Amino acid sequence: MKTLITIVLLIAFSLTGSAQANKIVGKWKTIDDKDGSAKSIVNIFKATNGKYYGKIEKLFKEPEKLCTECEGSNKNQPVLGMMIINSLVENEGKLTGGTILDPKNGKIYKCNISIDSKTSNLNVRGSLDKGGWIGRSQTWIRIK
Repeated sequence: MKTLITIVLLIAFSLTGSAQANKIVGKWKTIDDKDGSAKSIVNIFKATNGKYYGKIEKLFKEPEKLCTECEGSNKNQPVLGMMIINSLVENEGKLTGGTILDPKNGKIYKCNISIDSKTSNLNVRGSLDKGGWIGRSQTWIRIK
């Protein structure tokens, strides 16, 4: 009987985490840290490989902007349509283990994303270290 209860609880917890990750899927408005204005709309989606990605679908300022600071295949490519969130995986209701690109400076950071349970906004953390200690956070707002 105890084994059955343990299995049921494990399934319930895993479904809760997955439900949280599914709430992250969708379109989000990114906000400028300095003046509070809208910067872009990013569509976060789950790919067939089970990982999560985010693509810029709209730029509110400079829609023709190129990623001049980027390296590799993103160098001098349009920011509009660029994949900026890559290879995140669901872990206890959060998305972790992937990266986020800042098109402003062309740098790639480790990324963690979670839903704020009070506001339903998205907490996006880009960091230099795996633990997330050295970096910055942004709040993104869902597009309805």
